[in-house]
Amino acid sequence: MAKMKKLEDLFHDTLKDVYFAEKKILATLPKMMKAAQHADLKAAFEKHLGETEGQIERLEQVFAEIDKKPQGKTCDAIVGIAKEGQEIMDEYEGMPAHDAGLLAAAQAVEHYEMSRYGTLRTWAEELGYTKSAKLLQQTLDQERATDAALTKLAKAVINLDAEQDEAA
Repeated sequence: MAKMKKLEDLFHDTLKDVYFAEKKILATLPKMMKAAQHADLKAAFEKHLGETEGQIERLEQVFAEIDKKPQGKTCDAIVGIAKEGQEIMDEYEGMPAHDAGLLAAAQAVEHYEMSRYGTLRTWAEELGYTKSAKLLQQTLDQERATDAALTKLAKAVINLDAEQDEAA
Protein backbone atom coordinates (compact mmCIF):
# COMPACT_ATOMS: atom_id res chain seq x y z
CA MET A 1 0.00 0.00 0.00
CA ALA A 2 1.32 3.44 -0.93
CA LYS A 3 2.36 5.83 1.81
CA MET A 4 -0.27 8.45 2.59
CA LYS A 5 1.15 11.73 1.30
CA LYS A 6 0.54 14.95 3.16
CA LEU A 7 1.10 18.65 2.52
CA GLU A 8 4.68 18.32 3.78
CA ASP A 9 5.38 15.75 1.04
CA LEU A 10 3.81 18.00 -1.58
CA PHE A 11 5.86 20.95 -0.28
CA HIS A 12 9.07 18.92 -0.61
CA ASP A 13 8.18 17.64 -4.11
CA THR A 14 7.31 21.15 -5.31
CA LEU A 15 10.51 22.50 -3.76
CA LYS A 16 12.50 19.93 -5.77
CA ASP A 17 10.57 20.96 -8.88
CA VAL A 18 11.38 24.66 -8.49
CA TYR A 19 15.00 23.87 -7.58
CA PHE A 20 15.35 22.04 -10.90
CA ALA A 21 13.64 24.96 -12.64
CA GLU A 22 16.04 27.52 -11.16
CA LYS A 23 19.05 25.42 -12.17
CA LYS A 24 17.65 25.14 -15.71
CA ILE A 25 17.06 28.90 -15.81
CA LEU A 26 20.62 29.48 -14.60
CA ALA A 27 21.89 27.40 -17.54
CA THR A 28 19.56 29.05 -20.08
CA LEU A 29 19.99 32.74 -19.23
CA PRO A 30 23.54 33.06 -20.65
CA LYS A 31 22.22 31.77 -24.00
CA MET A 32 19.40 34.32 -23.91
CA MET A 33 21.85 37.11 -23.01
CA LYS A 34 24.01 36.17 -25.98
CA ALA A 35 20.99 35.95 -28.31
CA ALA A 36 19.41 39.26 -27.24
CA GLN A 37 20.02 42.06 -29.72
CA HIS A 38 19.02 45.03 -27.56
CA ALA A 39 21.49 46.12 -24.86
CA ASP A 40 18.73 46.75 -22.30
CA LEU A 41 17.38 43.23 -22.75
CA LYS A 42 20.88 41.77 -22.40
CA ALA A 43 21.25 43.78 -19.18
CA ALA A 44 17.89 42.55 -17.86
CA PHE A 45 18.91 38.93 -18.49
CA GLU A 46 22.29 39.53 -16.84
CA LYS A 47 20.59 41.03 -13.77
CA HIS A 48 18.23 38.06 -13.56
CA LEU A 49 21.17 35.67 -13.81
CA GLY A 50 22.63 37.13 -10.61
CA GLU A 51 19.23 37.05 -8.92
CA THR A 52 18.75 33.40 -9.91
CA GLU A 53 22.01 32.47 -8.16
CA GLY A 54 20.65 34.07 -4.98
CA GLN A 55 17.31 32.33 -5.42
CA ILE A 56 19.05 28.95 -5.60
CA GLU A 57 20.90 29.78 -2.38
CA ARG A 58 17.60 30.66 -0.68
CA LEU A 59 16.05 27.39 -1.87
CA GLU A 60 19.00 25.54 -0.35
CA GLN A 61 18.23 27.28 2.95
CA VAL A 62 14.63 26.09 2.68
CA PHE A 63 15.84 22.52 2.11
CA ALA A 64 17.99 22.91 5.24
CA GLU A 65 15.02 24.08 7.33
CA ILE A 66 13.03 20.98 6.37
CA ASP A 67 16.12 18.82 6.89
CA LYS A 68 16.29 17.58 3.31
CA LYS A 69 19.15 17.43 0.82
CA PRO A 70 18.88 20.04 -1.98
CA GLN A 71 17.95 18.16 -5.12
CA GLY A 72 15.95 18.75 -8.23
CA LYS A 73 13.15 16.81 -9.80
CA THR A 74 12.59 17.24 -13.54
CA CYS A 75 10.14 20.07 -14.08
CA ASP A 76 8.35 19.43 -17.36
CA ALA A 77 6.83 22.92 -17.32
CA ILE A 78 10.17 24.73 -17.29
CA VAL A 79 11.62 22.28 -19.82
CA GLY A 80 8.74 23.17 -22.15
CA ILE A 81 9.07 26.91 -21.59
CA ALA A 82 12.83 26.68 -22.24
CA LYS A 83 12.15 24.72 -25.43
CA GLU A 84 9.76 27.44 -26.61
CA GLY A 85 12.42 30.07 -25.89
CA GLN A 86 14.96 28.10 -27.92
CA GLU A 87 12.49 27.86 -30.81
CA ILE A 88 12.13 31.66 -30.77
CA MET A 89 15.91 32.08 -30.78
CA ASP A 90 16.16 29.72 -33.77
CA GLU A 91 13.14 30.85 -35.80
CA TYR A 92 13.48 34.62 -35.28
CA GLU A 93 17.25 35.01 -35.26
CA GLY A 94 18.21 38.34 -36.81
CA MET A 95 14.59 39.38 -37.28
CA PRO A 96 12.85 42.44 -35.82
CA ALA A 97 10.56 40.44 -33.52
CA HIS A 98 13.41 38.35 -32.07
CA ASP A 99 13.87 40.30 -28.84
CA ALA A 100 10.11 40.65 -28.33
CA GLY A 101 9.88 36.86 -28.49
CA LEU A 102 12.80 36.38 -26.12
CA LEU A 103 11.27 38.81 -23.65
CA ALA A 104 7.91 37.01 -23.86
CA ALA A 105 9.65 33.69 -23.18
CA ALA A 106 11.37 35.22 -20.16
CA GLN A 107 8.03 36.44 -18.86
CA ALA A 108 6.55 32.96 -19.25
CA VAL A 109 9.33 31.78 -16.93
CA GLU A 110 8.60 34.60 -14.47
CA HIS A 111 4.90 33.77 -14.36
CA TYR A 112 5.64 30.11 -13.73
CA GLU A 113 8.03 31.05 -10.94
CA MET A 114 5.57 33.49 -9.35
CA SER A 115 2.95 30.75 -9.26
CA ARG A 116 5.32 28.25 -7.66
CA TYR A 117 6.85 30.62 -5.13
CA GLY A 118 3.44 31.93 -4.06
CA THR A 119 2.22 28.39 -3.47
CA LEU A 120 5.40 27.32 -1.66
CA ARG A 121 5.32 30.42 0.56
CA THR A 122 1.72 29.72 1.57
CA TRP A 123 2.46 26.07 2.30
CA ALA A 124 5.57 27.03 4.31
CA GLU A 125 3.41 29.33 6.44
CA GLU A 126 0.83 26.59 6.96
CA LEU A 127 3.51 24.05 7.87
CA GLY A 128 5.18 26.41 10.34
CA TYR A 129 8.37 26.98 8.36
CA THR A 130 8.64 30.65 9.27
CA LYS A 131 12.17 31.18 7.95
CA SER A 132 11.34 29.40 4.69
CA ALA A 133 8.17 31.45 4.25
CA LYS A 134 10.24 34.64 4.50
CA LEU A 135 12.86 33.34 2.06
CA LEU A 136 10.20 32.27 -0.42
CA GLN A 137 8.42 35.62 -0.10
CA GLN A 138 11.72 37.39 -0.81
CA THR A 139 12.11 35.39 -4.01
CA LEU A 140 8.46 35.94 -4.96
CA ASP A 141 8.95 39.70 -4.56
CA GLN A 142 12.05 39.52 -6.73
CA GLU A 143 10.23 37.56 -9.45
CA ARG A 144 7.37 40.08 -9.45
CA ALA A 145 9.84 42.95 -9.77
CA THR A 146 11.61 41.21 -12.66
CA ASP A 147 8.30 40.63 -14.42
CA ALA A 148 7.33 44.29 -13.96
CA ALA A 149 10.72 45.44 -15.29
CA LEU A 150 10.36 43.18 -18.33
CA THR A 151 6.85 44.52 -19.00
CA LYS A 152 8.14 48.07 -18.81
CA LEU A 153 11.02 47.26 -21.17
CA ALA A 154 8.66 45.53 -23.60
CA LYS A 155 6.23 48.45 -23.72
CA ALA A 156 8.84 51.21 -23.80
CA VAL A 157 11.37 49.76 -26.21
CA ILE A 158 11.40 46.14 -27.37
CA ASN A 159 7.90 45.80 -28.83
CA LEU A 160 8.10 49.26 -30.42
CA ASP A 161 11.43 48.40 -32.05
CA ALA A 162 9.94 45.18 -33.43
CA GLU A 163 6.97 47.08 -34.90
CA GLN A 164 9.05 49.92 -36.38
CA ASP A 165 11.60 47.58 -37.92
CA GLU A 166 8.81 45.56 -39.51
CA ALA A 167 7.20 48.70 -40.94
CA ALA A 168 10.48 49.94 -42.41
